[in-house]
Amino acid sequence: MRHVTFLVLEGVDKGRVYRNVPLPVTLGREEGNALRLNDERVSRYHAKVQTEDGDIILTDLDSTNGTRVNGSTVQIRRLRAGDQISIGRTMLLFGTMEEIEARRMVKSGVTAGEGGGVQTVQAAELAAAARSGELFARTHDAEPMDAHGPEWRYREDDIPPLPNKLTAAQSARLSEIFDYMHRGLTSAVENIEANEDGTEIRIGFNEWQTIQAVQLLLARYGRAIGEPEDER
Repeated sequence: MRHVTFLVLEGVDKGRVYRNVPLPVTLGREEGNALRLNDERVSRYHAKVQTEDGDIILTDLDSTNGTRVNGSTVQIRRLRAGDQISIGRTMLLFGTMEEIEARRMVKSGVTAGEGGGVQTVQAAELAAAARSGELFARTHDAEPMDAHGPEWRYREDDIPPLPNKLTAAQSARLSEIFDYMHRGLTSAVENIEANEDGTEIRIGFNEWQTIQAVQLLLARYGRAIGEPEDER
């Protein structure tokens, strides 16, 4: 049986992870859905995800507000790791971060070689390594380097932990900061345009400026925490 993972990027359930969901699965707000969303704009039974001939297929179940994948309205679409699914006010990321990384590596055709070097490999070989887990064992300890250091990748093991024992006021302030930056990034990506196979994404100049503004804000917060005297 095939299992898949969905991460909620936006909506009432944002931050929630539906991990290792067995297929087929329906998405909707009714209790009968294995993936139930608390979103009034999501239909009772909104969409279905199933496997067919080795592919993972998303089908809109004649929902009221429709289903979008990577910004395009769809009735039926083959899903790939990293695709964004929008139903109602909810945005879902399809696949685990490891699966998304594997797709990125297969697309680029490179992986870390011995000693941290970068070598070109065949896509079939790389895909096999990703399925076996060997790819991540190779790249975790020997990351390709660029002028700015190791390439940024999302891995559960690499996520810095939040500080423990925050006061109620500190938790409220931190939550407000995170929500503010999250809304900025969401506004930047909600109108993305992707090509047919989802390998290229195009965003407008205004959206790009929003992403840069969030980047600047993160840099300012980091400096204020590390060197608080500069903010006086």
